[in-house]
Amino acid sequence: MELISSCLLLLPTIAFSLFLLKLITSSLGHAKLPLPPGTMGWPYIGETFQLYSQNPNTFFASKLKKYGSIFKSHILGCPCVMIASPEAAKQVLVSKAHLFKPTFPASKERMLGKQAIFFHQGDYHAKLRKLVLRAFMPEAIKTIVSEVESIAVASLDSWEGKLITTFQEMKTYAFNVALLSILGKDEAQYREDLKRCYYILEKGYNSMPINLPGTLFHKAMKARKELAKILAKILSLRRETKQTHNDLLGSFMEESEGLTDDQIADNIIGVVFAARDTTASIITWILKYLAENPSVLQAVTVRISILVKLQTKSQLFLANCLKNGVLSFEQEEQEAIMKGKEESGEEKLLNWYDTKKMPITTRVIQETLRVASILSFTFREAVEDVEFNGYLIPKGWKVLPLFRNIHHNPENFPEPEKFDPSRFEVAPKANTFMPFGNGIHSCPGNELAKLEILVLLHHLTTKYRWSMMAPQNGIQYGPFPLPQNGLPIKLSLKS
Repeated sequence: MELISSCLLLLPTIAFSLFLLKLITSSLGHAKLPLPPGTMGWPYIGETFQLYSQNPNTFFASKLKKYGSIFKSHILGCPCVMIASPEAAKQVLVSKAHLFKPTFPASKERMLGKQAIFFHQGDYHAKLRKLVLRAFMPEAIKTIVSEVESIAVASLDSWEGKLITTFQEMKTYAFNVALLSILGKDEAQYREDLKRCYYILEKGYNSMPINLPGTLFHKAMKARKELAKILAKILSLRRETKQTHNDLLGSFMEESEGLTDDQIADNIIGVVFAARDTTASIITWILKYLAENPSVLQAVTVRISILVKLQTKSQLFLANCLKNGVLSFEQEEQEAIMKGKEESGEEKLLNWYDTKKMPITTRVIQETLRVASILSFTFREAVEDVEFNGYLIPKGWKVLPLFRNIHHNPENFPEPEKFDPSRFEVAPKANTFMPFGNGIHSCPGNELAKLEILVLLHHLTTKYRWSMMAPQNGIQYGPFPLPQNGLPIKLSLKS
C-alpha cells in the first residue's frame, strides 16, 4: 500500500520530468538544425541596397544559383529566409500559415499602423477581412462601375494631347478609385488633402526607421498623423449625420463590429497602400507591352469594340456575323465599327457584366502580372522556431516567398521573359501563379483592381492611341519594377 502511495506521489514529478525532457529534446532538435545557407550583408543594412538598386531577378538568380531554393539574407533591417519553390510558398502561405504571421519591415508597420489587417491573424484578422470583402466583393463593386468609368474617362480626357509620365498619372487614377471605394461620394471633398498627405507618407515606405528630423521616415510619420486627423474628421461628420454608407468606411463603422477610430484609420491607410502603387504599376506595364505587341493590342481593341457594338439593339446583325464567321478580326473593320458608333452618336455606359466579356484583355492583365511581377515577394514572420525543409527558421525571422522567381521559372512558364497572353488560355499549374498572394491573407481587393484596369483599358484602346517617347528597354526599381522614367507616352484621340 505504501508503495502504491509513493508511486502516486511521484506521478506529478515524473510527468513534469517527461515534459521537460520533451521540451529539451525538441529544443536540441531545433538547435541541431542548420540555418539556411546565405549571407547577411552589412550590419543593420544587410543586403537591402543590393536587392532594391537592381533588377530583383539578378539578385535572386545569383542567390539561387549559389544556395538553392531556400536561403537566408538581411533586408530592411530584418533577418530573413527567402524561398523560391511553389511547394514551399504554399506551405508558408496556406498549409502552415499558422506558423507564419503576415508582417512588414518596421518602417512600413509604423507608417501603416500596427492594427492594419496586414499584421494580424486569428479572429481580428478574420473580422477585418470580412469587412473588406463586404465592400470589395463583386456584389458590392458592381454598383460603382459607372463611377469608376467616370474617373477613367475624365483621366483620359485630361491626358489627351499631352506628354505624360504614365506611372505618375496611373497613381492618381488608382488613388481616386481607391478613395471612391473607401469613401464613396464623400471622396471628392477630401481628395486633395488626403492625396497631399499620402504622397508624403509613401516616400518613406522603404526607408530605414530612423525618426530624426529631415529623414524620409520622420516626414512620413508627420504626414501619417495628419492623415489620421482628416479621417477622424470624416468619421465624426458621418456619426453626426447618421446616414448609411455602403463603402468600405461604412463597413468599418458598423457599431456591431466595434472598431475603434485608430483601428479604422490604420486599415483605411493600409487599403490605400495596397490599392494604389501596385495597380498603377500594372497599368503602366500593360501600356508598354501593348505598345510593343501590336497584334495583341489589335486583338484587345477589336474584342472590346465589338462588345461595344453588341450593346446596341440596332446592331444585332453583328452578333450573327460573328457567330457565322463572316466578320474577321481585322484592324480596318475595327476602325469601321468604331466610326459607325461615333456617327450614330451613341453613348453606352459599361456595366459589370460587360467587364466579364473581355477574355483577351483579362489574359493580357494576367500575363502582365506574371512578367512584371510587381510584388517580387511578400513578408511573413515565424511565430516560433520552425523546422522547414531541413532548416531552422528562428522565431521572429521574416520569411519571403519569392513570387517573381516562381513566375519566371521556365519549368512553370516556358520562355518566361516572353510576353505571351495566350499562355493563360490554359490554367497554370497549381501554386505557380500568385500575383495576389495565396491563402487567407491573399489580396481581398483583387476584384476591384481588375475592374478599374478593365474599365480604363476599354476606353483607352477604343478611343485613343499612344506612343512611347523614348526606347523603353530599361527598368527602374523603387521599390516596384517600372519601365524607365515611369514610361513617358504621348496620348491622342483616334481620328
